[in-house]
Amino acid sequence: MGFKEFVALVAAMMATNALAVDSMLPALPSIGESLAIDTANQRQWIVTAYLLGFGVAQLVYGTFGDRYGRKPVLLFGFAVYVLAAAACAFAPTFGVMLAARVVQGVGAAATRVLSVSVVRDCYAGRQMARVMSLAFLVFLGVPIIAPSVGQVIVWFAPWRWIFGVLGLFGVAIGIWTALRLPETLRPENRLPISVAGVTGALRVIVTSRTAMGYFAAMTFVLGGLFGFINSAQQVFADAFHAPHLFTTIFALVAVFIAIASLVNARIVGRLGSRRVSHAALLGYIAFTTIHAAVALSGYETIWTFAVLQSGTMFCFGMVGPNFGAMAMEPLGHVAGTASSVQGFITTIGGALIGFYIGQHFDGTVAPITIGFSACGCAALVCVLWAEGGRLFKARAEKGSRTSSS
Repeated sequence: MGFKEFVALVAAMMATNALAVDSMLPALPSIGESLAIDTANQRQWIVTAYLLGFGVAQLVYGTFGDRYGRKPVLLFGFAVYVLAAAACAFAPTFGVMLAARVVQGVGAAATRVLSVSVVRDCYAGRQMARVMSLAFLVFLGVPIIAPSVGQVIVWFAPWRWIFGVLGLFGVAIGIWTALRLPETLRPENRLPISVAGVTGALRVIVTSRTAMGYFAAMTFVLGGLFGFINSAQQVFADAFHAPHLFTTIFALVAVFIAIASLVNARIVGRLGSRRVSHAALLGYIAFTTIHAAVALSGYETIWTFAVLQSGTMFCFGMVGPNFGAMAMEPLGHVAGTASSVQGFITTIGGALIGFYIGQHFDGTVAPITIGFSACGCAALVCVLWAEGGRLFKARAEKGSRTSSS
C-alpha cells in the first residue's frame, strides 16, 4: 500500500465515527415522529446511546489488538458497525433504535483505537506525525459536511436511508481494509492478555496527577461540545425558527475547529502545549461566559450565536489535542492502555455531561451557553489541580521528568 492510499484509508477509518454522530442530526425530528418519541429532548438519546457504546468499547480494543493483531479486530469492528447500522435502519421502536445505536458505537470504537495503532506500527517520529496530521485534516472535514449529507438524504429519501448510507460506507471501508491493508503487528510483538499487566497499567494511570487532571479537564470540555451537538438541531428549529440554516452554520462552526487545529500545529512547537492550551481554555471560558450573558439578557440572535459559538469552537480546537497529549506525557510506558482509558473516561463522561446539558433545553440557547461556561470553569479547576495551582508551566510529578512544554 502506497503512502497516499495508507493516509486515505486511515482517514476513512476515523471518519466512520464523525459520520455516525453528525449525519443524522437534521433527521432527528423525522426519527422522533416515526418512532413516536414523546418529547424533542428524548431524541438526544440517539446521539448519547452511540457515544456510550463508543466510549465503553475503547477499553478492550487496544488489548485485543495487541493480542490478535490489528486487522482481524478492525474487521470485527466494521462488521458490528454495519450490522448495527442495518438494525437502526429497520428499527421498529425507539428502544430497538437505542440498543442498535449502542452496538454501532461499540463497532466504531475499533476504528478509533486501532487506526492509531496501525499508524504507530508502520511509522515513527516525524513520518508518524505527518500521517496523523494528513489523516486528521480529512477527519476534520467530516463534521463540516456530515449534516449536509444527512439533510440531502432526507430531502430525497426516508430518514432510514441515513443509516443505510452509514452501513454502505462501513462495508466499503471494511472491504478496502480486508483487501489492501496487511497485518501491521509483527508476530513477535503480540502480547498475551494479562490481568496483572492491565491492572498494573491502570494503577500507574490513576496515580498520575497530571494524567487524571487532564483526563478530567478534557471530559468537561467534551461535555460542552456534546451538549451543543445534542441540542443543535433544536436550537435552530425551536430557538431561532431557522432550520434551513442549521447545516450552514453548523458547518461554519466546524470550520473553526479545523482552522484551530491547523494554527495549533504551526505554533505549538514554538510556544509549547501548555501555553497554547491554557490560553485557549481561558479564551473558551471568556467566549462561553459572554455568550451566556448575551443569551440571558435576551439579546441573542442567530448571528450572535454563530459568531460566539465559532469563537468557542476555535478555542476548543486548540484545547483538545494538547490536553490529550499532556495527559499522556507521564504514561509512555503504558501508552496503549492509557489511550484506551483516556478514550473511555473522556467519551463516557463527556456524553453524560452533554446529555445533562441537552436535557435542559427549553426553547432558548441559555441552557447550553450556561453549560458551556460551567464546563470551561470546571476544566480550569482540573488543570489547576493537575499543575499544582499554576498555569502555563508544567508541574514536576514524582517519578517523572517535568515536560519542557
